[in-house]
Amino acid sequence: MDRRAFLAVAAAGGFIAMPAVTRAQQAGKVDRIGFLSLGSGPTAPVTFREGLRELGYVEGRNLIIEYRWAAGKAERLPEMAAELVRLKVEVIVGVTTPGIEAARRATSTIPIVMAAVADPVGSGLVASIARPGGNVTGLTLMSTELVGKRLQLVRELLPKATRVAVLAYHGYTSATRPYLEQMRAAAQQMGVQLVVQEVKEAGDLPGAFTAMQRERAQALDVRGSPFSAQNAKRIVELAAHHRLPAMYDTRSFVEAGGLVSYGPSLPEMFRRAAFYVDRILKGAKPADLPVEQPTKFELVINLKTGKALGPTIPQSVLGRADHVVE
Repeated sequence: MDRRAFLAVAAAGGFIAMPAVTRAQQAGKVDRIGFLSLGSGPTAPVTFREGLRELGYVEGRNLIIEYRWAAGKAERLPEMAAELVRLKVEVIVGVTTPGIEAARRATSTIPIVMAAVADPVGSGLVASIARPGGNVTGLTLMSTELVGKRLQLVRELLPKATRVAVLAYHGYTSATRPYLEQMRAAAQQMGVQLVVQEVKEAGDLPGAFTAMQRERAQALDVRGSPFSAQNAKRIVELAAHHRLPAMYDTRSFVEAGGLVSYGPSLPEMFRRAAFYVDRILKGAKPADLPVEQPTKFELVINLKTGKALGPTIPQSVLGRADHVVE
């Protein structure tokens, strides 16, 4: 029997399984990865775990995930990253720029996968998108590149708005700096004046919104970060109280009562992060894996909030929405 005939018979008899299934059935092989986040646990996002399962990795069977959650305290990240290095994990999956920075300082040899990072090139985490170099690769949110699009959407929603506030967290300077630089450049091209408010802690939020009102801001752009995610409810409440139509980076803000969001699909990005983990566990080097840019973007609009705040959502914008909250 020649090789082609053998393969046909073997496949028909079920002897050739899908690669993921084969990987899952390798007896005695248990991989250990680290998951490092500035957010709060207890487990990784659902789509990340689903992505791993689809590739044949079952947590507790052939995969151990060491979780480290900083609960918003960036100062805890370096020690957490060092713990993962001491545990000799095979890959560290990092969420947010501070998490990746901490992991990279802790090790130059263990591969690091970015699950969702704002601007890895501008932050100095990788050399380039096509050739990341070093031990870091993964996915970028393209936050800096999307600044112009987000500001343009604000202008479409509020054509008369000439003063736009920007709320950013002061603690993530490596990610915030390029974002604000790009925002200023886009604002200058559009003839918009920016009212930048950087906060250091949640207690600064009421004062920041009061300052926006004092500076006669007509709209707000909230720079996406773990800080804004952890304080989403308070930010949305303050925006409503001060009657500021606000643009956010993820749909969770809009579902919580915010006006509009535009950005990549985070669930899809976490699913893709599992692909990077799989490639590395199978021998690929991070330096050889280009950083992936998102291909799916979501425009989400809350009509109820729009009616409460006053601006009529133009049909030209509403017609492009991927999801409408009513």
